[in-house]
Amino acid sequence: MLYLIAITAVVAVLGYGKPLKVIGLFAVSGLATGALYALGGIGLVVLYRATGVLNIAYGAMGAAAAMFAWQLGQWGIFAPLTWVCGIALALVLSLAYGRGIAPRLAFQPPVVKAVATLGAALIILGGVNFFWVDDVRKFSLPTDTIGIQILGLRVTATRLIVLLTAIAVVIVIQSYLKRSVRGLQMRSIANDRALSALLGIPILRVETLAWGISGLLAGFTGLLFGDLIRLEPTVITFMVIPAIAAAICGRLENLWLVLIGGLSIGLIESLMTLSPLLKTIRPVTPFVIAVLAMLWMQRGMRLIFDEEK
Repeated sequence: MLYLIAITAVVAVLGYGKPLKVIGLFAVSGLATGALYALGGIGLVVLYRATGVLNIAYGAMGAAAAMFAWQLGQWGIFAPLTWVCGIALALVLSLAYGRGIAPRLAFQPPVVKAVATLGAALIILGGVNFFWVDDVRKFSLPTDTIGIQILGLRVTATRLIVLLTAIAVVIVIQSYLKRSVRGLQMRSIANDRALSALLGIPILRVETLAWGISGLLAGFTGLLFGDLIRLEPTVITFMVIPAIAAAICGRLENLWLVLIGGLSIGLIESLMTLSPLLKTIRPVTPFVIAVLAMLWMQRGMRLIFDEEK
């Protein structure tokens, strides 16, 4: 209830003096973008819960998928096949890192693991920029031309697909992690890798599954990001920043909070465009919301330092 009140107040302040239809258009656009942030956050959280790795290369993998699919489309290949190939490339990149590099860093501190993925992100981005020079490109899906009227607003099918997919992914993955054997094994490995190995859990097999799920989500998110936002490798690569902020809103464990965090970031970020004063500071929105979420979740807790234990 407090969250709904806060969001309503923010929307009212940012949309003050603007026609209701204009506010609605920006809100719909923001929710679609926020759903992409949420999908990115979900992919990060699934991987983190299973491996303890915060994959900063997530956005770069999505960028590679979007650019590869676009290139195949330019060559006249059947459109649905290009989408599949793009997502498959992100899957291959994710599995390559997950099987080739990640196991060798398994017992390193979390910061070392994250920095290693940052290196992978720069390598992937460098490769993408090598093959595709910076230029104006357009990537579109057939669903962009299909729209329905909701409360007097025309909403494209692509935006609806993004939002509904984010909700469906949360439901499916949450159920999978809680009720399946593999899901239980993922949670066990995240808590204690060494003990899980002693119990006979197939570590590499379970971690490969987590990297695969994350790679598929990265490819899917990259394609939609290239369609709805901008088809530019650097822009898609840095999508990982608001995705991390959404993941932090869920404390890197609660997928529903990740979804809410991502939608909130996208909504507020979009509505800030209506303000001549605030539109220049839109990039700080993910950080502000993540900090506020952490402060709220830590309310009433006292900091304890090593000397006090």
